[in-house]
Amino acid sequence: MDLGLAGRRALVTAASKGLGRACAATLIAEGARVFISSRSPEATAREIGAEGSLAADISREGEPERVVAAAVEALGGLDIVVVNAGGPPPGTFQDTALPAWDAAYQLTLMSAVRLVHAALPHLKRSDQGRIVFIGSISVRQPIANLALSNSLRGAVTGIAKTLSLELASDRITVNTVAPDAILTDRIRQLAGSEEGVRAMAERVPMRRLGTPEEFAAAVVFLCSRQAAYISGQTLGVDGGSLRGVH
Repeated sequence: MDLGLAGRRALVTAASKGLGRACAATLIAEGARVFISSRSPEATAREIGAEGSLAADISREGEPERVVAAAVEALGGLDIVVVNAGGPPPGTFQDTALPAWDAAYQLTLMSAVRLVHAALPHLKRSDQGRIVFIGSISVRQPIANLALSNSLRGAVTGIAKTLSLELASDRITVNTVAPDAILTDRIRQLAGSEEGVRAMAERVPMRRLGTPEEFAAAVVFLCSRQAAYISGQTLGVDGGSLRGVH
């Protein structure tokens, strides 16, 4: 299947490792021209063949706008934005201090708001505009000990749904891909040990953890020409972990 991504101009944030890196690398493999950002993206950019990179902390005011401007300058415009940010720290609601909420608000919610706000004028000039938010399965089923992520990922999903309606007339699709049990450094941190990782895998109906590349395949499809009539959706990539009707 030709995904129609050859020459398409894509920005992927938080792309130095994990899910962001896999998304950027898969887009490049499909012929897209990719610009990445993270706090230290240079080595990854060289390794995967990105056309440009910028070191930035998108939780800080002004940084998402700087990233978008750099991507547009390097690529000559934007067709695709993959909105990604590192997860806020784990913890229960009762154990999370109020300043941590402010930091997580900037990292998870406002970075996405600022990034998309800056990118929209450029996406509206594209004939294949795509926005994909990397979220979490917690927007459908809260995860224990992740109070910050459970709360703020839901807000980002609300933005995605809202934008999917607002931007439909511009032919810009907006979707969220919600991972669970994908083997990344974040999962290793939450699991606490290799034994914890194995126990986590046993709880997945497929009895294994997914790979970042499997997750990226879903993201890249939603960026493709074939996904032109899919918008406002939250796609779980979770090995069947989500149970029941949500």
